[in-house]
Amino acid sequence: MRILILSDSRKGHLNQSVAFAEYLEAHYDILPVAFTCRTLKLLSYVLDFFKIYTLWLFKNLEPLHQTYDLIVSAGSGTYYANKTLARALNIKSVTMMLPQGYRYDFDLIFAQEHDHPPRRTNIVVLPANFSRPRPQGLFTPKAPSVGIVIGGDNALLKMNKERLKNQLDAIFQRFQGYEIALTTSPRTSKEIEALVESYPFAYRVIFSQTPINPIADFLEHCEVVFITIDSTSMISEAIGYGTSCVEVLPLDEVKNTKFFAMAQNLEQEGYLHLFDGTVARRNRKIDFKRYAQEIGK
Repeated sequence: MRILILSDSRKGHLNQSVAFAEYLEAHYDILPVAFTCRTLKLLSYVLDFFKIYTLWLFKNLEPLHQTYDLIVSAGSGTYYANKTLARALNIKSVTMMLPQGYRYDFDLIFAQEHDHPPRRTNIVVLPANFSRPRPQGLFTPKAPSVGIVIGGDNALLKMNKERLKNQLDAIFQRFQGYEIALTTSPRTSKEIEALVESYPFAYRVIFSQTPINPIADFLEHCEVVFITIDSTSMISEAIGYGTSCVEVLPLDEVKNTKFFAMAQNLEQEGYLHLFDGTVARRNRKIDFKRYAQEIGK
């Protein structure tokens, strides 16, 4: 099987499509796509409504001559191109998230539960985003260990420094004698970086200084991994790989966001625990490969 992956240049979107292809053990090519301007993206919603498909909305996107079995993409910047190319090549179209704003007539849609997708025969509902972490040998503890993954502010959530400090204090108190490892992310603020640098971590990555990603290594080795609630992709990685128990760190009291809805759903299914000062030892893992094989049904 050969898959064409469309990319909007957002790593979190691309990684879902790549994970899908790799679970199928398929060959894949990645094609960047972008609308020529924002106005044309808005126009694509109208054209899709009327079932009109054209490549002229995109920068340098021409019909392809390589043979593919299906097209896969994630992100609103890719969905119209996905449909357009699938029709031009007469192959199946797959999306890795609910394509909100567009008609749901793709051949297969993977939709996350927290997006409240409609129940249709071509929609497969997932508890999290597709992911396939790969350890890189960045962290190898010499004693029992726990890992902490810190994200940052986004459009819906703001990290509370004092709350995070209290959470870190509780973790250090609870896991005395353990190697405690930490990594920040591209979205972590300078204020939060300064906070975590004040703690005696056995292993620490400040992403703005050292842009590496040891999350998969944490999941490979750590007894418990703590992850801030602001990233669906980081949480998805944690419940899809390794044997670590997963604790999610709430950032504030706001509970009407997709992040809290996702975490709460996963907690109810036994994949993780919303950290409240106690550790619940939840380490159920999702079988993404089983979901990927839905394309053959």
